[in-house]
Formats: sequence, C-alpha cells, structure tokens
Amino acid sequence: MERFVVIGLGRFGQSVAINLAKLGKSVVAIDKDPQKVEEIADFVFQAAACDATDEKNLRDLGLRNADFGIVSVGEDISSSIMITLTLKEMGIKKIISKALTQLQGKVLIKVGADRVIYPERDMGERLAKRLASPQLFDLIELTSSHGIIELLAPESFIGKRLDKLDLRKKYGVTVIAVKRNIPELKENGSTSFKENMILSPGPDFEVLLGDIMVILGKSDNLEKIRKVK
Repeated sequence: MERFVVIGLGRFGQSVAINLAKLGKSVVAIDKDPQKVEEIADFVFQAAACDATDEKNLRDLGLRNADFGIVSVGEDISSSIMITLTLKEMGIKKIISKALTQLQGKVLIKVGADRVIYPERDMGERLAKRLASPQLFDLIELTSSHGIIELLAPESFIGKRLDKLDLRKKYGVTVIAVKRNIPELKENGSTSFKENMILSPGPDFEVLLGDIMVILGKSDNLEKIRKVK
C-alpha cells in the first residue's frame, strides 16, 4: 500500500489527508498544532504533533520510505522550504509542495519538490470546469496526469451494460464505483431515497438514469468522457 505523509493541517492539508484516507491510502498527518492533529486523528492511519522541519522527528515516525510527501504550509515559506528539503534528503519518492506565488513555487522546485500546487488558483480552475459542465459532480486530481471524476451518467449510457459500453477500450478509463439512489418505503407510506454505493461494478452492470459514475483515468481521457452526451 502506498504511504502518504501530509505536513500542515490547515483546511487544504486536512482535506487532502482525509480524502486520501477515504481512498484507502495509508496517511500520516503532521502539524505543530496539537488541536489540528486531534481533529484529524480518527480519519488517518497516524497523526502526530511535531516540528516537521526537524528530520529526527520525521525519522522517529518511520517516514523514511514514504511514497509521497505533501507539504501544505504555503503561508510559512521558510518552513515549507525546510520541510521540502528535509523530505528530499530523507529519500521520499515524490514530494508535492503547496505555494501561494509563482516565486515560492520556483524556490520549492529548486530545493526538491517534484510538483508545486497553487490551491487558490487550482480551486478557481476546478470551479470553472464544474460550472461549464453541469453533469460533472466532482473532480479529484491524484497526480499531475491522473484523476477521478464523479459524472452523471450520460444519456447515451442509459440502459447499457458496462461491457457493451467498453469504456476502457474507447476512452482508456475505468468505472470504479457507481452511486445510485434506491427508493425506500417509509412506515407512513411515503417514499424516500437512499444513496447506495456500488463498488467495482461488473461487466454485466447496467447503467440507469440518475446514476453517478465514479471514473478513474488519465486527465486527458477524463476530459474526453465528460463531454459525452
């Protein structure tokens, strides 16, 4: 299982850590503020309150062989630089650092970040995509080239089985789950709907009107399938 360390538990860092944990990843979350660590402790594999600029603290947590390091302390550029450099020296396989400006981003790349993200700018782009495509419910970027989208099943998919749609061959994507509202009859005779998550639907799974498809693939391929009518 891939191991992730998320350092800095502001709103962005917490969101990244919790969503990675929901995707089944092993996540270690770190912040100097014990209250922030306590807030996230129940969601992740391990949470620790310590100074992440000190390499000894990170080694004591057994993070030397982590696959990904996410540095989410963009407001404090000196700490962000130090932590990025420390993770690089520890041999973390891939380091993703948060920055607020292009200049910060350039410095972080210089000291070892493999990728720099700009949450405010990226959030604006994400919102624009969602507004431009009403059928797109959510988009999660896993890496610079891959992601997951939640897409309202296009009209052309309705009533068809996944093996007939053959999305992997046509678009290079995989349906990893489907969200479907199931009607339930209440004691008073009224009807309500309960969302049911169908994981790893098989080839004979039939897509119904209103289904929300959770699709994994390369960003370019996801962009293609979201345009299907």
